[in-house]
Amino acid sequence: MPIVVQKYGGSSVADVEKIRKVAQRVKAKREAGYQVVVVVSAMGDTTDDLLSLAKQVSPDPPRRELDMLLTCGERISMALLSMALQELEVPAISFTGSQSGIITNDTHSQARIVEVRPYRVFEELDRGKVVIVAGYQGVSYKKEVTTLGRGGSDTTAVALAAALEAEACEIYSDVDGIFSADPRVVPDARKLESLTYDEMQELASAGAKVLNAQAVEFAKAKGIVILARTAHGQGTGTAVQELAGPADTRVKGVTAEQEMAVLSAASERVRLPELLEFLDARGVRGRALSFDGLLGREPRAYIAVPLQDVHGLEAVQKDLATRFGDDVSLQEQVGTVTCVGAGINADWGYLSRALLAAEELGARVHAVHTSPLQLSLLVDKAYLKPLTARLHREFLGT
Repeated sequence: MPIVVQKYGGSSVADVEKIRKVAQRVKAKREAGYQVVVVVSAMGDTTDDLLSLAKQVSPDPPRRELDMLLTCGERISMALLSMALQELEVPAISFTGSQSGIITNDTHSQARIVEVRPYRVFEELDRGKVVIVAGYQGVSYKKEVTTLGRGGSDTTAVALAAALEAEACEIYSDVDGIFSADPRVVPDARKLESLTYDEMQELASAGAKVLNAQAVEFAKAKGIVILARTAHGQGTGTAVQELAGPADTRVKGVTAEQEMAVLSAASERVRLPELLEFLDARGVRGRALSFDGLLGREPRAYIAVPLQDVHGLEAVQKDLATRFGDDVSLQEQVGTVTCVGAGINADWGYLSRALLAAEELGARVHAVHTSPLQLSLLVDKAYLKPLTARLHREFLGT
């Protein structure tokens, strides 16, 4: 029998009634002739609630202990879904990330999966059971419980799908697929029928919340088709896969990243390798690095830092001041608006139009980052939503 991996996000398992509906959907998939592995996120806002609880105890909780705490949320979901399936007379068993063989590096809060050993998953599937796995978590080679960062349940699902050689990985949420922009910002955003792995990875890394960037990386490496669908109803969703034929050169999507900060360092007084090692030791990842020092200005390095997985920002800022003094500053009033599409930087056309659109809105562009698939503008946070809507209208016509 073919294997399908399904992943249900926090909104899909937010309460007991929704968990029962998920159980019905899983049962139907099994009755359609599939072996089913289900990956679940924590219920609703459980992870945020646990993080808030931790910060009431400590403004900068130790990351090891934070991982021990935050992984409780997914364990609750997996056990409840297993109970709901058994109430429907569907044999089921729940596993933590470590029990299902998710092996990670030893970076707490932002671990990366390095290997999947799904021996117990295969055993239970062979016994006719639905296997429910707690997403977002794994175990390191040092036997430490780790978490994969926000959106990590997607990564769990796709990594398992690859290891199990599944037919597909179905990612369920409260929206029917992937849209050309956040519908809450751009009401006329279009649902995309398909995306390439590269396009989806660029959107995810630039702030689109619907899929995790590392999950797409796993899918691409193993050729796993990702189907992003709604957990409510029977929508067709969006397929993420390698498409045959020439690349579609249109802009596919526009997304914004608000949880962003920019580190500014005086290049002549701060050794950049030393600063990067400092950030790495604290799990602070950078999305883009640029330099400014032309025409007699003081040379400075700028590092764009997504804050989504940064725990203890105040402690990081304090350590920066202690280590580097005034030579390094951190600014939080900026964010990025990113357009994604094949060939977007084949000429200056898209960049020129994007800069003109920002100028018309009165938005100062602090920096520009480009790649073969991505055009990203760094602007003040006040302009993120209007610029997203403006560029969507400019490049997608709505």
